[in-house]
Amino acid sequence: MPPLSHIFDTHCHYDDPAFGGREKAAELLESLFADGLSGVIHASTDPESVKFGLWLSERFPKAYTSVGIHPEYAEKYSEADIEGLEAAAKSSEKVVAVGEIGLDYHYEGYDRAAQIRLFRAQIELANSLKLPVIVHCRDAVGDCMEILKELCPKGVMHCFSGSWETAKEVLGLGMYLGFTGALTFKNAKKTVEVVEKMPLERFLTETDCPYMAPVPHRGEASHSGMIEFILRRAAEIRGMPEEEIRAAAERNAREFLGVRG
Repeated sequence: MPPLSHIFDTHCHYDDPAFGGREKAAELLESLFADGLSGVIHASTDPESVKFGLWLSERFPKAYTSVGIHPEYAEKYSEADIEGLEAAAKSSEKVVAVGEIGLDYHYEGYDRAAQIRLFRAQIELANSLKLPVIVHCRDAVGDCMEILKELCPKGVMHCFSGSWETAKEVLGLGMYLGFTGALTFKNAKKTVEVVEKMPLERFLTETDCPYMAPVPHRGEASHSGMIEFILRRAAEIRGMPEEEIRAAAERNAREFLGVRG
């Protein structure tokens, strides 16, 4: 069996400068797919990133993409940008989600009202297109959960690192939880508890590459092949064979995105 069989990266950023440009990123992905990688989904962050995702998804049969504007760009977006996302989503069957969208109150100077307007507009777009959302939530749990409970999208809470109490709220909405290499970090006590207690059918793996590289690659630029370390740690936490959790995570990803094997 190829080493990366049944591994599906549900959140990656191969347009990041860390990969050295489109062609070098494509070369890396080509090698990963040759090693058995089951699939990836590009998480868009702005209109240029949307274009990259469409390009990547057309280049590789096992690559999919989302369309969306990250909350850090909330102050710059316009109604035309939302219309552009809709047009992009309708332009290709490889568009399988709206994201990366959400709220981020981590840094000083953020515009809360602008972020909320953008978040709501993109959830409404996703609901109208019958697509799931990929949610970014950083230091904004209260507002984020209030909006999700009101608008009830299908989707995933990406890079989940919250408490079990928050996880139960997200799971109660029928959403998935996505886990990065942070699951392997020594200080990941809350995340470990969530992975231990949550229903396996709502568990997704992701890299958020080139960020959040797992142990033993912490500090490096991550890539989709490193998900094997996340799965290994999750198998240890749940006391089950790695092959079983690997198969479950892939099955969950395909159900979440509505794509076949």
